[in-house]
Amino acid sequence: MRMIRSVGLADTGNVDSPAPRRAAPEDARAVADLLIRSRRAAIGAIPAAVHPDDEVREWIRAVVIPEREVWLMEDGDGRPLAVLVLDEGWVDQLYVDPACIGRGLGSQLIEFAKSRRPAGLQLWTFATNIGAQRFYLRHGFRVAETTDGSGNEEKAPDIRFVWSARP
Repeated sequence: MRMIRSVGLADTGNVDSPAPRRAAPEDARAVADLLIRSRRAAIGAIPAAVHPDDEVREWIRAVVIPEREVWLMEDGDGRPLAVLVLDEGWVDQLYVDPACIGRGLGSQLIEFAKSRRPAGLQLWTFATNIGAQRFYLRHGFRVAETTDGSGNEEKAPDIRFVWSARP
């Protein structure tokens, strides 16, 4: 399952949050639910999910948590507010809870991703997701490629962004 997309990133300010915490296997359900909730809230800016919720939850549990770097931003009660998934030099997932958009969580996570991958990052976002495009451009990413969507599951045009540290 290839679900490399970023949504819910209209961060305009900063929030005083603790550093991201690495997700553990017991976080799989909360991570999946955050991803599902965020995708649903973004319908219109992005296509609807092509996988049922149970399949997404299993993919997060069996593939994402054990095989990728998953980082969480949480509230004081330990509830995930945002999630970042790094897969080598890729931002595989970056989702912010719809109720928390605009609090700087996405900005904190993308800066954290840059610190984890100083050699560079890349990611995909849908061409219809103007908010995500603005977010990534604001954070120093540049457009590297546009496609007609024939290579993704949603069959929706997308854009590959890249970031590389400046010397």
